[in-house]
Amino acid sequence: MPHLGVWKLSAPIASPPRDIIMRYQSILGTVGHTPVVKINHLAPEHVNLWVKVEAFNPLGSVKDRLALGVIEAAEKSGELKPGMTVIEATSGNTGIGLAMVCAAKGYPLVITMAESFSIERRRLMRFLGAKVILTPAALRATGMIVKTQELAKKHGWFYVRQFENEANPDMHTRTTAREIMDDFKGEQLDYWVTGFGTGGTFKGVARVLAKESPNTKVVVCEPADAALLASGIPQERNADGSPAAGHPAWKPHPMQGWTPDFIPKITGDAVDMKLVGKLLTIPGPDALKWSQQLAKKEGIFVGITAGATFAGALQIAAEAPKGANILCMLPDTGERYLSTPLFADIPAEMTEEEIAIAKSTPYGQSA
Repeated sequence: MPHLGVWKLSAPIASPPRDIIMRYQSILGTVGHTPVVKINHLAPEHVNLWVKVEAFNPLGSVKDRLALGVIEAAEKSGELKPGMTVIEATSGNTGIGLAMVCAAKGYPLVITMAESFSIERRRLMRFLGAKVILTPAALRATGMIVKTQELAKKHGWFYVRQFENEANPDMHTRTTAREIMDDFKGEQLDYWVTGFGTGGTFKGVARVLAKESPNTKVVVCEPADAALLASGIPQERNADGSPAAGHPAWKPHPMQGWTPDFIPKITGDAVDMKLVGKLLTIPGPDALKWSQQLAKKEGIFVGITAGATFAGALQIAAEAPKGANILCMLPDTGERYLSTPLFADIPAEMTEEEIAIAKSTPYGQSA
């Protein structure tokens, strides 16, 4: 659903200009059109480092785009009919996006999710009306997919299949890629930095850049502890493209949703299309560090996967030529990670320093 107005500012003001209408027929009209923001304190001075903040989507992540795209494509094709139940396997963000879309459109939703993913994700989905079926952590992402396949077959539900569904990258080609091309119209975008997750953002944007901005180098990041693409080991697949088994190079990592324990078909196809210009592996501690630094030094509140992608962008920035434009994708909000190690050192009670500040003046004695 297209928006009714876009406004861009170089300096903050209290509200949009009054000649711009900011009114939508449903919450779904607010998906996309996320801002590109300059990094002013953490970037090397010789480059222009920009971030695309997907937390501005209505439910806080880039997966809102995927959710809307796959549901509307299924409606158009007739696969999804009124009243049908939707089911999907997810680490959380896709499920949260689907919960929003299904609530707005009136579809029941069932989510399968490995019990290892953050508690706030399952609570958000249930708050939005979804049913959440937890699968054993030991079975990882492939386990929740098997459960989803079983439930969809038994009950005749519509199975989204985000890892193989071409409506996923198609949505990013129509929206994310076009936004990026518009935001850098008239100037060179030298590097675009992303993780891969399902592969939707990666494939959907990278194929547009390859065609319309061929000098833009596509940089893909993955966890150092789960360097599936860097391993060069092929992914074992079923006939429908779904994973037949977990990838042997996968190990546990803190970037929830960034790399499942298999190479998604959409990602594999993008690699085969030679859309990867450079591949980086990011250690878990770097992901945590740069998520925290983005909050403290730039005021940008994002999750662990965003910190990981930003760590990759900083590696690129360090070696990029003077004046280079670098755009880094920041996939989601930090609120998805309150129960994870990202917030392990953030106390709920006052620290000694805060207590000292509180005691520095008596109550009721202000001038």
